Amino acid sequence: MYKVYGDYNSGNCYKIKLMFSLLGATYEWVPVDILNGETETVAFLAKNPNGKIPVLELEDGTCLWESNAILNFLAEGTPYLLTEPRLRTQMLQWQFFEQYSHEPAIAVARFIEFYLGLPQERLEEYRVLHKRGYKALKVMEHQLMRTPFLVGEHFSIADIALYAYTHVAHQGGFDLTQFPAIEQWLERIRQQPGYVGMLD
Repeated sequence: MYKVYGDYNSGNCYKIKLMFSLLGATYEWVPVDILNGETETVAFLAKNPNGKIPVLELEDGTCLWESNAILNFLAEGTPYLLTEPRLRTQMLQWQFFEQYSHEPAIAVARFIEFYLGLPQERLEEYRVLHKRGYKALKVMEHQLMRTPFLVGEHFSIADIALYAYTHVAHQGGFDLTQFPAIEQWLERIRQQPGYVGMLD
């Protein structure tokens, strides 16, 4: 039995929850309260010395961390992990985009508003993150105007990775109504067999 250490409101943790649901696989969820410092305990740091969630603990006690790396592990041998070299590279391309261009803007803006309540001292940072976040959303919109999923016709872990924070971007103040292709893509993902919502 796999164990997932995470927070249900975290998009990075939701990626793993959604992946397990799509696979129809069972696992144990171990809640971690990031605001109360539970990722900084000695016990947690023994699982992930970087002190972040999610962490996937395997049956032999080995721990894997970094959400997109865990997605690649769980999707091995399934249709969600594209194997043709060009397609797999494009899939990885979107996962790197998510971690370097999308998540640092959209997830952090959401954290400032949804978790912290938009404190005055972080308003300027919040505005800067919006500029960067909208740029990332435009990149996605450009692709999704041409193809139903981020890697052409193939629903993959690239979509799972980017769905996680995009579908709750409004909680960080982002207006998705100006991105119709993204909105249609979000609905296509919600229609996938085995789909589960963030708080379901």
